[in-house]
Amino acid sequence: MAGRFLSLFKPLSRFLPEVGAPTRKVGFNEKLFWTAMALILYLVMTEVPLYGVGRGAEDPLLYLRIIFASNRGSLMELGIGPIVTAGLILQLLVGSRIIGCDMSNPDDRSLFTTASKFFSILMTGIQATAYLIGGVYSYRTTEGVLIPLAPGVQLIIFFELLFAGIIVMLLDELLQKGWGIGSGISLFIMAGVAQQIFWSALSPMPSVPWDGYQFGAFNAFIQNMAQGGPLTTFIRGAGRSDMLGFFTTLVVFIIVIYVEGVRVELPIAHAQYRGFRGRYPIKLLYVSNLPVIFASALFANVFFISQLIWSNSGQPTSAGTNLLVDLLGRYEVEGGQTKPVGGLAYYVTAPREILDVAADPLRALAFAGIMISFCIVFSLTWLDVGGLGPSTVAKQLVDSGMQIPGFRRSGKPIELLLKRYIPTITILGGFIVGLIASVSDFFGVFGSGMGVLLSVGILYQYYQLLMQERVAEMYPALRGILGE
Repeated sequence: MAGRFLSLFKPLSRFLPEVGAPTRKVGFNEKLFWTAMALILYLVMTEVPLYGVGRGAEDPLLYLRIIFASNRGSLMELGIGPIVTAGLILQLLVGSRIIGCDMSNPDDRSLFTTASKFFSILMTGIQATAYLIGGVYSYRTTEGVLIPLAPGVQLIIFFELLFAGIIVMLLDELLQKGWGIGSGISLFIMAGVAQQIFWSALSPMPSVPWDGYQFGAFNAFIQNMAQGGPLTTFIRGAGRSDMLGFFTTLVVFIIVIYVEGVRVELPIAHAQYRGFRGRYPIKLLYVSNLPVIFASALFANVFFISQLIWSNSGQPTSAGTNLLVDLLGRYEVEGGQTKPVGGLAYYVTAPREILDVAADPLRALAFAGIMISFCIVFSLTWLDVGGLGPSTVAKQLVDSGMQIPGFRRSGKPIELLLKRYIPTITILGGFIVGLIASVSDFFGVFGSGMGVLLSVGILYQYYQLLMQERVAEMYPALRGILGE
């Protein structure tokens, strides 16, 4: 039964918006239709600007926004950030048994979903309010000049962000309840990464700052070659996309695809059916890309909170004025845009090109060390929280009637065997994920290293889901086996 905390949300279930589960079998083509409609609606919302707010040319949070399917100055300003934050907090509380919840119980799952919705809406309201109080959307940028917004305009922006957050939550629920395929959150992240990669490679817009060429790496390189210029556009600097970033993106894709397939396979056999044998795979990325999402959420909150404190402390421009600001993050304003120049926020923001790494190698080393450390910590934490620890896996194998040849059918010897592999692989996987995510950013990979890591995993998951849906459509008798 649900704990006392989750029971508090039972009266709210009748008031919170909800997408009903399908009462009939939804066909494969219909699922594709609703998945496409959800994606189109999300992409439209990324292009609808907030009322009274101009979009700046630069965005210090651009590559963190990719992870949260966010777009500056649009209805998708907050993206999936509030939903992910609320869901992760509740899952951590349940996994650590601070909140009582039996996920195998339908009533408990329903209450958990209601609580997730409530906290998602609450987090959306809190973040929208903090953006306005902190000054992020208290001003309108006009040719680099910040003009204060009227209180009425700020109120409109608040309700726009709140409404958009609820729509995103319902789109995710639409897909997860069976009307579509996969998860809305994963779909939107993948769309954001793909959009950024396409834009960085082929954008016809002029570079900012202007260097005589278009922003897209291919366009700029072709322009340069047509004019008989030197190969300077291979590494352009100043935040412009270049061919070094394109080739790095290809290399990172290949590396991640390879790493996704690396695994240790333990032989298993069924205790009752002696002829049945198989292998239990322990992937190198055992906890998948979750550590990257956790680290991204942590870095985004550090950036956001430090900017809020800096803004409300008089926006000091020099060190030594405010100790808290010096520790969390100090910023400077250039052309109406704020950039971290010191404190923790500066070191959790990756240098986005090799020239920046050469200019400040200490920052690059600090970012890589912080990213790798947190990926390892979050990987180990998720073993217990996510039910992936050796003891849990051993119990699942025994309960399903499986055993490892050469070991008696008992949880303890299987657990001891799994302990030889799972913790070590988890640490190694967290290290590799953190290393790829940080180092690839140093070479200007399109869509950010974290974005490429997530998109490869999401593409692989969607490939499996599409194949499963297609097989179930062609052979209805296999629906039970496939969990349909």
